[in-house]
Amino acid sequence: MDIFCVLNMIGGLSLFLYGMHVMGNGLSKMAGGKLESILEKLTTKRIFAVLLGAGVTAVIQSSSATTVMVVGFVNSGIMKLSQAVGIIMGANIGTTVTSWLLSLTGIEGSTIWLKLLKPSSFSPVLAAIGIFFVMSSKGESKKKDVGGILLGFAILMFGMETMSDVVSGLATNPSFTNMMTAFSNPVLGMLAGAILTAIIQSSSASVGILQALCATGAVHYSVALPIIMGQNIGTCVTSIISSIGATKNARRAAMIHLYFNLIGTSIFMMVFYGLHTFVEFSFLGESANAAGIAVIHSLFNIGATILLFPFSDLLVKLAEITIPNGETEEDIISEEVSIDERFLGNPAFAMELCRAKVKEMAEASMKSIALALEVIQDYDAKKAKEVKRLEEMVDTYEDVLGSYLVKISSKNLSLADSQSMSMILHSIGDFERISDHAIDIVKSAEEMHEKELSFTKKARRELETLCRAIHDICDLTMESFYGEDLSSAFHVEPLEEVIDTLTKNMKEHHIKRLKKGKCTIEMGFILDDILTDLERVSDHCSNIAVEMITIYDNDYSTHEYFKNFSDEERAVFRREYEQLLQKYPLKKSDTKKAAKE
Repeated sequence: MDIFCVLNMIGGLSLFLYGMHVMGNGLSKMAGGKLESILEKLTTKRIFAVLLGAGVTAVIQSSSATTVMVVGFVNSGIMKLSQAVGIIMGANIGTTVTSWLLSLTGIEGSTIWLKLLKPSSFSPVLAAIGIFFVMSSKGESKKKDVGGILLGFAILMFGMETMSDVVSGLATNPSFTNMMTAFSNPVLGMLAGAILTAIIQSSSASVGILQALCATGAVHYSVALPIIMGQNIGTCVTSIISSIGATKNARRAAMIHLYFNLIGTSIFMMVFYGLHTFVEFSFLGESANAAGIAVIHSLFNIGATILLFPFSDLLVKLAEITIPNGETEEDIISEEVSIDERFLGNPAFAMELCRAKVKEMAEASMKSIALALEVIQDYDAKKAKEVKRLEEMVDTYEDVLGSYLVKISSKNLSLADSQSMSMILHSIGDFERISDHAIDIVKSAEEMHEKELSFTKKARRELETLCRAIHDICDLTMESFYGEDLSSAFHVEPLEEVIDTLTKNMKEHHIKRLKKGKCTIEMGFILDDILTDLERVSDHCSNIAVEMITIYDNDYSTHEYFKNFSDEERAVFRREYEQLLQKYPLKKSDTKKAAKE
């Protein structure tokens, strides 16, 4: 083999890897985020997870890409480890499809149908169609993606043919033959396969290279088998690298991938070579071919999945033992809140993650104010501590979502995603402030508890009425926010006005009690702080509802909503306001007085 043969080999390998990359990217773009959504939603049953993992990997032609995707899901908290293990098993089966496609290069025969099945016959046609689609796409992304897939496949097959042609002359080369013979040692063969796959980070590509080397006739099954086993271990490097800096669960998902292949390979090698000691497998001495490589690759991965599927929970526990808990409260919150940046390349799906996270943020914020209302009426130290934890979580949500959305903003978004982004950016500040007011209310409750202070019966009854109104405005805001329901959002503002009236009347009632000596100035300060916080909570609920109306309804702007009500809208607003006053009476005289104003 001279220098030109080496250059041709390098060129063939480069084309092969580039073709696989182009084809994989094209297939991923064609999926348009749908594969990610399917993986996220349809993995409740483990057997379905295995089938989905196999199907998605067969489509995108990369078990590494599927596993990295899964690590991202686990890192974002939208997939559990128990779901991830099934997809990882399936991904190992799906990756064998590539080896079957590449085995087409080994087809031999003189009939026209067999000749048509050879890649050298149909690849030029696919390349011609692909370049036509790419050149004539004129911005049509789907047409261009299809062209990219066809071109990628043609380039991949051309590279495969080039490598096979170059190495075919190595059959008589003593140095090459001796090297291949050395790899018949199971340990050396496994190491060679693992190192090669770890370097190029693709088991499909490394299996393809092995299939190309089979053209020499010097690669026996005794050499190919341990190399294939090593390739299954080497492919785990990609998922391990992708989990660096991720959450503990994401790192555990990568470890599940590694343990699955390590355990499966170890069991296979011990059983196979143990039996070989007593029963000689004659096929090991035969020259391997591309189809034989595909058979071994498939049988191993399918067999390992069948064998280890019943022990999926043990794989999860093994990963948890390897990467134990023991993190601080801040670490736990950070893991719960994080959004994986691996999905920034798919803006539509990244926005879906943001919508899910802002709903989690809203739930935490509203839960904090609900607990704070319970604490102010009946002090509970555990509930007070939980409010503080939730407030820290909401603060983290605001930071994470704000930073993530800034990165997405540079991407091309649909109108619906642009509206969602605007809504999230406007609302996260209000949700964060609601949790801050929950903390302030808890502090007031703690002060009362420490100083052994309490409200009068009338003040307590009035506060219970106000808390009921706050509960209702929070629920109404969440209902409209969750479902992007404008009809519910229109009912928030009248209730906010009622809460303003209630807080104003409660302050007046306190002054009257103070003059009569039925209350103290110290309790007056505490009550004023609580009323101010509750009024601010209703203001933030109103802000969220009004932003929804102005963003999703083109007939309104924020200014117009507040300032330019028509006479009919004012009448409707007034009627609803008066009805709500009847629903939350402090006492009859206040309700009648408010209705006249």
